[in-house]
Amino acid sequence: MTDPTTTDADAPRPLRYARDSAGGAGRLLSAVFGDLRAVDGALYAAVAATPTPTLDRTLRHLSHAADHSKISFGIAAALALGGKRPRKAALVGVGAIAVASASANLLGKRLVRRARPDREAARVTVDRHVKMPTSASFPSGHTASAVAFATAVGVVLPPAAVPLGALASAVGYSRVHTGVHYPGDVAAGAVLGIASAAAALAAAAATPSARTQALLTAARSWPRISIDGARRR
Repeated sequence: MTDPTTTDADAPRPLRYARDSAGGAGRLLSAVFGDLRAVDGALYAAVAATPTPTLDRTLRHLSHAADHSKISFGIAAALALGGKRPRKAALVGVGAIAVASASANLLGKRLVRRARPDREAARVTVDRHVKMPTSASFPSGHTASAVAFATAVGVVLPPAAVPLGALASAVGYSRVHTGVHYPGDVAAGAVLGIASAAAALAAAAATPSARTQALLTAARSWPRISIDGARRR
């Protein structure tokens, strides 16, 4: 009768190797994430400790203006008054915002639940302060929406890519400057924004235009017309 209790030494060599490898990979991954969090915190502290009185007010106002994507919606409204391509860019851009906002707020923040930075401990000057959100910190929803809009509009309307990209970058930095996000939150928001723009662009490409729909309808009727004409003969 064998003893059901076994130790690592009693286990087959391949099994012990797999356990050791898994444990080593887990420890390495934990160490890497720990280092990244340390770098993230150091960057946040460096921004907080750098006096920028000229930028403080401007970036505070920019961060406020980006609440609920007000800047992006304003730009979309202006584009909608233009020709066909600007209107398409506005529509795709708004769609990208919707995808980014839902992904950041309904998925990302609920899954990660990272605490907001301690602005007081970092001594972020009051001149930079905006209202500290109550939601989780990761990822930055402001950045995700701004980058999603800029990317989607820039693809449809290339001349707008650079200015909108610069604006989205400024919005992302403003969230760190005002002390409400870590740099890592903003970086993750930017990646999410690009992915959201890609999804919105793919959806727009898969949706046929009114002209295409009319041509498809006419094409479907051609064989029927030919058959009906042959029957009449």
